[in-house]
Amino acid sequence: RLQVCERQKRQKSWFVVDQRSSPLPPPNSSPHLANPPTVVVMVGLPARGKTYMSKKLTRYLNWTGCPTKVFNVGEYRREAVKNYSSYDFFRPDNDCALTIRQECALAALRDVRSYLKHEGGHVAVFDATNTTRERRDLILAFGAENGFKVFFVESLCDDPSVIAANIMEVKVSCPDYRDCNKTEAMLDFQRRIECYKSSYQPLDPDHHDRDLSFIKVMDVGQRFLVNHVQGHLQSKIVYFLMNIQVQPRTIYLCCHGDGTDADSGLSPRGRKFSSVLAQFVEQQQLKDLKVWTSQLGCSVQTAETLGRPYEQWTALNQINAGVCEEVTYDQVTYDQVTYDQVTYDQVTYDQELVQRVEPVIMELERQGNVLVICHRAVLRCLLAYFLDKSAEEMPYLKVPAHTLLKLTPVAYGCRVESIGLTGETLNSHRDGAQAGDTLMTPDLLTSAVDIDKPASPPAGGEAQESPRCRSSDQH
Repeated sequence: RLQVCERQKRQKSWFVVDQRSSPLPPPNSSPHLANPPTVVVMVGLPARGKTYMSKKLTRYLNWTGCPTKVFNVGEYRREAVKNYSSYDFFRPDNDCALTIRQECALAALRDVRSYLKHEGGHVAVFDATNTTRERRDLILAFGAENGFKVFFVESLCDDPSVIAANIMEVKVSCPDYRDCNKTEAMLDFQRRIECYKSSYQPLDPDHHDRDLSFIKVMDVGQRFLVNHVQGHLQSKIVYFLMNIQVQPRTIYLCCHGDGTDADSGLSPRGRKFSSVLAQFVEQQQLKDLKVWTSQLGCSVQTAETLGRPYEQWTALNQINAGVCEEVTYDQVTYDQVTYDQVTYDQVTYDQELVQRVEPVIMELERQGNVLVICHRAVLRCLLAYFLDKSAEEMPYLKVPAHTLLKLTPVAYGCRVESIGLTGETLNSHRDGAQAGDTLMTPDLLTSAVDIDKPASPPAGGEAQESPRCRSSDQH
């Protein structure tokens, strides 16, 4: 196997090590990793968008190939306390409830350790209020004991309208208020917030917490304070959190109009689709709609039909299929390459595509209404991000031509609508290769699944047979 040796001037040299002669670490010792796992710790009062940021960050890191999982302590608490009664459970003088909440936090940390040490995880997001220094010191000690890096993300917001909107959109519909009307739920949750305020100790960048690594997100991204960021991963997390937004918007994705190939002119059928697309966009009357396209012929001609300014992105161009470019399925199967080579090329293709379109995703997070016109494989990559699909699922997402995908970001995910504009949908997917078919890009080797099909549960996400912390009927 290969190992990396850090030399002077941070240059990397690769050398082969005979694994049979490599000394094994002691049975119970923690490995000294050059890039240890990271625990991202959320901090802040309830209804400040911590879970929103946790889920969004997890989706982004998983999409880039960094295995990440959220551990929401509220879910552990709901598992331990079957029947939530009122905000009294969160009163600082409720010793019994305080003990249960502490046990739930410890149970979540045990699962974090298992995920990062034994299940192949790289990042664990510890989603809880973590409003006291005592709790944060506990997490820091946990990280030091297990060799994990710890990075804090604190969300601060004092705007009553933003807090009320968050409560109404997400909190009143959570399992705690299943049998309550919205007015009662709103009042109870506001009182719950007051219970936390009495003991809240924000991160202190000037004195007590000046040596910690963290970012403060203030007033839903209006301001930021970044402290002592260490390493590429933490920098990546900071960059992402500084670019996300919560404003309502719509993102449209569609393939270019039909043509002989991606860089040729539109066919009559492709020109018909472009014309219908232009009429649809005009009818929507979207404010400040931006149009993005690749630099290849069919995408550019489709965008020009709209009669609007458009921006060309090199990152939206499809990747050349290499030895498979313009090769028939017969040649792929028998003459040119083996199945294993094709499979390897597909994996490499997807990884390169994610790296290339990452700036597009980051800019989409910053923008309002956007229409993206490009190529099927690139659209699958974008769609996999918004639908939180794994790298294994991405090549199999169904993206038919002459169909518009309308993406509407919602509280903890994204709603997708498929709009057929011309009454016909073209789909290059097939269950098996057809003799004589031309292979233009590696995505033609895959088969399709509906984008509305629920994602398979993530590894470790199945229901557990035994409770993770002590259960209590009511408190």
